[in-house]
Amino acid sequence: MENIGQFLPLILIFVVAYFFMIRPQMKRQKDEKKFTSELKKGDRIITKSGLHGKIVELNDKDFSCVIETMAGRLKFDRSAISMEMSKKAAAPPAKK
Repeated sequence: MENIGQFLPLILIFVVAYFFMIRPQMKRQKDEKKFTSELKKGDRIITKSGLHGKIVELNDKDFSCVIETMAGRLKFDRSAISMEMSKKAAAPPAKK
């Protein structure tokens, strides 16, 4: 019984780390994977580097997409698209 008492703080640290660090990260990864799989032609997006554009082509073989910007067309990996920023760009403007 005393051995369990010695390991209880260590076990508690792992449980807290799981719920506050590991679990949210896994949920975020799942949401990002869902977001990238639901992309379609015509979606307005923003890349993680801040480039704004519209998707004109999706390639499922290498999981890439072609984005049309004011500078022309660029090919990006779908993982380079920012989920949070793209949702904000697609949202209608706020009313005042």
